[in-house]
Amino acid sequence: MSFDEKTNKKKSAVQFVEIDGEFEGQRIDNFLINKLKGMPKSHIYRLLRKGEVRVNKKRISAFYKLMLGDSVRLPPVYLDEIAKLVPPSKNTESLLSGRILYEDEYLLIINKPSGMSVHAGSTVRVGVVEALRHMYPKLPNLELAHRLDAETSGCLILAKKKRILRELHGLLREGLISKIYWTLTMGKWKDSELRVDLPLHKDYRDGGKHVVEVNKQGKTALSVFRPLKILKQAALMEVKLHTGRTHQIRVHAAHRGHPIACDDRYGDPEFNKRARQLGLKRMFLHARTVDFTLPSLNQRITVVAPLDPELEQAIKSFE
Repeated sequence: MSFDEKTNKKKSAVQFVEIDGEFEGQRIDNFLINKLKGMPKSHIYRLLRKGEVRVNKKRISAFYKLMLGDSVRLPPVYLDEIAKLVPPSKNTESLLSGRILYEDEYLLIINKPSGMSVHAGSTVRVGVVEALRHMYPKLPNLELAHRLDAETSGCLILAKKKRILRELHGLLREGLISKIYWTLTMGKWKDSELRVDLPLHKDYRDGGKHVVEVNKQGKTALSVFRPLKILKQAALMEVKLHTGRTHQIRVHAAHRGHPIACDDRYGDPEFNKRARQLGLKRMFLHARTVDFTLPSLNQRITVVAPLDPELEQAIKSFE
């Protein structure tokens, strides 16, 4: 039985996805495997061969690597799996409704909880954006302006209108959205600002999984670390991002010998063990502040996300 025959014949609409830094450099086939979750790979490659998936209105091969700002056309396809993604649980809706930091007719900014992916994927049935679309049925075009790792909490910007989304993407490309993170790292840093200007390379593996490492052949990445509080065997650090590479803070901190507490991918096992003994069960990386001005509205927006109680307690535990 074919894929189409197994579906309930519910058809999606054409979508256009603008590529940001999260997917820059990824092969189009891996991007589609992640985006069209639940669809067999054979069907995805057939869409590519037939030219139903296009980039910047042009046919592309399965080996095409996405570039920043590319417009990817996703055709109408039969997706039984997507129909199963909603509705989210009442607990999820209740959690998110209590974490809205800012809202107007154009934007929604939430304090994303740790442990929740920003969008659905091959192993995630419901992400933040799917849950919020269900909570806001009159906003079917609600879209993520950027992304946060599943383990990271804090400020997450969503756009209610496509023109605002394009404007936010433009600000991100030009570095005009200030993003400040707080993180708990191993050891003691210097008491002054520390610039980490090291290029990062993202290596994609089968299925779209990736590993990020410092590599002179990679893309420019600049993080500025500043100590907020020196603790026993740890430090609470403020980090300002000047670029938005995948896992940038995590890799830069680890490369400098100060990995983030409870980072299972780039962290130090002994430091992670110590943090968990003190009660920290999640990675300590929090998008503390976003600050930007929307030119079309001449409106400056500054939002601060409070630390979750678990993170507050972790700081006290290391004192």
